[in-house]
Amino acid sequence: MSSQKRSNNKRGISIFCRILGILFLLVVIATALPLTIPKLLGYQIFHVESGSMEPALPVGSVIYVKQVSPEEVAEGDIITFRREEATVTHRVVENHLVEGEFITKGDANEEADMQAVPYASLVGRVTKHFPVLGKFLAVYASRLGKVYVFLVAACGVMLNILGSLLRKS
Repeated sequence: MSSQKRSNNKRGISIFCRILGILFLLVVIATALPLTIPKLLGYQIFHVESGSMEPALPVGSVIYVKQVSPEEVAEGDIITFRREEATVTHRVVENHLVEGEFITKGDANEEADMQAVPYASLVGRVTKHFPVLGKFLAVYASRLGKVYVFLVAACGVMLNILGSLLRKS
């Protein structure tokens, strides 16, 4: 094999490694941004795990929740609140200002929730949701998922380093 051919092969492999490395890093960044930037803007992020709000909020969706005062919540708003150890997201049927509580209902449920939601339990109002993105949130939240994300990013960096070394040799 001629020197020129070897040089072209190395250059091609170098470019391939660098492009693949950049793609790995872009995948990590692209999947992490929707789960990190909103937090910097004051949103809380939750993963929809039950079908009580379907079809408005499909299972597997990510919801962005912004803190609001209870008086700002109107009938028809979707709110997130704490109930015992759980976080629940349902639609407001009534806002009882005098009593300081909400009557809520899941869109897929026949009846309103049996327990009223005290204002103190309000986390905030749902402002946006994205179907399927919740699966990424679940991965990023798990210990094993964090390891995978780190490994993919590390592979991206190593492929870029390998591409640079091949280019120089």
